[in-house]
Amino acid sequence: MNSPDEVTGPVNIGNPDEFTMLELAKKVLAMTGSTSPVEYHPLPVDDPMRRRPDITRARELLGWEPTIPFQVGITNTVDYFREHLGVGVGVG
Repeated sequence: MNSPDEVTGPVNIGNPDEFTMLELAKKVLAMTGSTSPVEYHPLPVDDPMRRRPDITRARELLGWEPTIPFQVGITNTVDYFREHLGVGVGVG
């Protein structure tokens, strides 16, 4: 957003470590103590089969790369929602 004018086109940002959506869901369920079921739905036709952003352009053009490890970030996110939204544990 605040990049130099000469940077045009998409620049991927994200976590370059790859994991499945099921792995993510299981981590969130374990961290929150939720009993929510994991639902499976057909993927959209254009859904990417790999979810690992190539952040090369972000590194080269913007000098950006993630600095917070996934586990720290997800823990901070869960803590935030517990504190600010009064979200309980084990809500299904």
